Formats: sequence, structure tokens, C-alpha cells
Amino acid sequence: MTSQPVSPDALEAALRAIGAERYHNLHPFHRALHGGTLTRPQVQAWALNRYYYQCRIPAKDATLLARLPTAELRREWRRRLVDHDGDAPGTGGVARWLKLTDGLGLDRAYVESLDGLLPATRFAVDAYVDFVRDRSILEAIASSLTELFSPTIISERVAGMLQHYDFVTPETLAYFQPRLTQAPRDSDFALAYVREHARTAEQQAAVLNALKFKCGVLWAMLDALDYAYVVPGNIPPGAFRPDPS
Repeated sequence: MTSQPVSPDALEAALRAIGAERYHNLHPFHRALHGGTLTRPQVQAWALNRYYYQCRIPAKDATLLARLPTAELRREWRRRLVDHDGDAPGTGGVARWLKLTDGLGLDRAYVESLDGLLPATRFAVDAYVDFVRDRSILEAIASSLTELFSPTIISERVAGMLQHYDFVTPETLAYFQPRLTQAPRDSDFALAYVREHARTAEQQAAVLNALKFKCGVLWAMLDALDYAYVVPGNIPPGAFRPDPS
């Protein structure tokens, strides 16, 4: 970005360019996941570690909800909590993710205990929660704009995993179908907010850096998975170790 503010259309184009370059669908681990070249234990490791991201998203959203200044904004953001936490036991995205880990043969109590997380997973996700808690409302909302790109990766993931893994079923992947409508709804709101409120060059730079940061969080999580579960001999102490049988 220049020292002068750009138009909302130019800002949006710059945000979309970040996704085209940095979104984690480009990561080698994700390409392997979608392409069917991972083993079942490697897919288990992905689902287990990703659970921490999924279960912390409502906490992230709650920290922002508490700071939003108007009822209109709070009502909009509150829908995200319901999407992930549900409005009754066993509903919502987090519960559906546990059905994924169940379907992959992971013990639910072990997944929920978080005992098997990679250290880098914990650090990356916690950094995201802290970012949304501590940065400006504008930056916090902008960091959610990875949802602009998620329908593409969800479609690739569902199609690829169903095609290539005989241990995956449509029921196992039930988490993803609602996200095909939830994510565009959420990203439309966040993008409109950013287009309206990022008016100065400084604000626009902060918005772009927020999206870069979020892309970095997702990329770092896959770096850790790739290093621990694709490269032999690198699983850190205490992390999930697949059953050798």
C-alpha cells in the first residue's frame, strides 16, 4: 500500500491477492491431504490438531464480541458463536468436528483433553486468540477474512478426501457442509466492514497485515504437521503418536 489511502475496491483487491498468495490451500501438507497421499495416521494428526483451532474459535469471537460498541454489531458477531458452539448440546461446528475425529478412529476424550497437540499448534492458535483480543476492532475483524477463501478449500477437501480415503464418509465430513454457506455470509459482513472503516493508509496497512498474520497462523499449523508427521522421527515429546499397529 502507498502512503495515501486507496479506494475500497483497491483495498479489496489487495486483500484477495494476499489470499491468492498465502492461503493454506497452497501448503504441501494440504495438497497431500486433498490428493490422497497421506496415511490414515497423518489424517488423524491433522484432525486432532485442527480441533484445537476449531474449539478456540468461539473463545476468539467472544473476546471480540465483548468489545463491539453497538447492538447491531454484537448481533452479527453473536451468530458466529452459535455456528461453532451450537445452541444445544451436540450441535454446532465444534461438535461436528468431534464427529470427524470420531470417524477417523480417535478417542473423543483424548481429543478433547488436548494432550496430543503439537506445541506449535497451541502457540499458533493462542496467538490468534490473543491477536483478536488485543488489537483494534478493525484488525480483529480483518483477521477473519481468510473466510473469503474457505469455500474453495472446503470443496477441494470434501471431494478429495471422499475420493481418496476409504476410511472417510460423508457423515465423517459433516462439519464442512454448513460452512459452505456460513463462511461466505460471515466474510461478506467482515469485508463490508473493512471496506467502510479502513479509511486511512495506516488503517488499510493494518488490515492487510491482519490478514497476513491470520494466513501465517494457518500456514504455521501445517508446517508443524508436515514436520512432525511427514518427515520421519520428528514427533515432539507428548504429542499424538499414531498406533504402530
